[in-house]
Amino acid sequence: MVAARVTLLDVARRAGVSRTTASFVLTGRRDMRISADTEQRVLRAARELDYRPNLTARSLRTRLTHTIGLVSDTIATDAFAGEIIRGTTAAALNRQHLLFIGETEGDPATEKRLVQDMLDRGVDGFLYASMYTREIRVPAALRGHPLVLVNCVARGRTPSVVPDELAAGRAAAGALLAAGHRDRVYLVGESAVHVYADRHRRAGITAAFAAAGAAIAGTVACEWWPEPGYEAVRAFLATGARPSAFICLNDRLALGTYQAAAEAGLSIPADLSIVSFDDSDLASWLRPQLSSVALPHFELGRRAVELLLEPAGGAHLVDMPLRPRASIAPPH
Repeated sequence: MVAARVTLLDVARRAGVSRTTASFVLTGRRDMRISADTEQRVLRAARELDYRPNLTARSLRTRLTHTIGLVSDTIATDAFAGEIIRGTTAAALNRQHLLFIGETEGDPATEKRLVQDMLDRGVDGFLYASMYTREIRVPAALRGHPLVLVNCVARGRTPSVVPDELAAGRAAAGALLAAGHRDRVYLVGESAVHVYADRHRRAGITAAFAAAGAAIAGTVACEWWPEPGYEAVRAFLATGARPSAFICLNDRLALGTYQAAAEAGLSIPADLSIVSFDDSDLASWLRPQLSSVALPHFELGRRAVELLLEPAGGAHLVDMPLRPRASIAPPH
């Protein structure tokens, strides 16, 4: 037999107070003078009875459902970016909210339907998340509702939470400069100024070298994938070039660079130092392990929930920590 649900009246009777007083204590209201002793009796009674508030009834009174809608492109099916979901879920539970998750795969019609379905279920606000950091236009269906952008930015005052890619570029460059690499340092990856991460990472790298009175020697241009990285670096090394270090614009490029270096008979880090970005699983699988600047997906999700529940406009930058490993040494 299912046990009867403990009601607010049960708590009030156990504590020896009115139902109104019990309600004020358990909802945290402070506009009534309630003694500390009374408050403790109510809280103790609620614990002893294992009281849980009826959120449906509360939502009818307050028009708050304590639910959040997370709308994304593909983060739920991407193991790496999926950490955003873990961060939002943890923060929502900590704030006693539930999370509805919907994935659109970039389809506007699906996105519109998902948002409307969540509104029909009375969500209090939305998180709009992207798998990779980019600039977007806020979907029309979300305008006018409480909203925080996650891993993306838009024009206007819509609050957003994004990785601090500029500082990440400085950190990657700083790791090489600290090891003594001031020249013969090359970037690996094509320039794509329309890509948020590329633009900001390059700016941070350039600024760090300029501050040290040095400069990047050049770029080995290629798509940001292992095979193009391998082919481009292999061809570059075949010219007789002997770089002291590579800054790969992501870990996939670093994988291709490792392969090309090994084929050229170069030892990492004795002959060649490498630093990268993203700190994916590849970074710890490579041998020697790869120094990489981490994408803070979990923290992006956690911070976004906080901003939704305690609104603040503008873009909020989240630190990208450098994970130093064995791929950096003083120049040969």
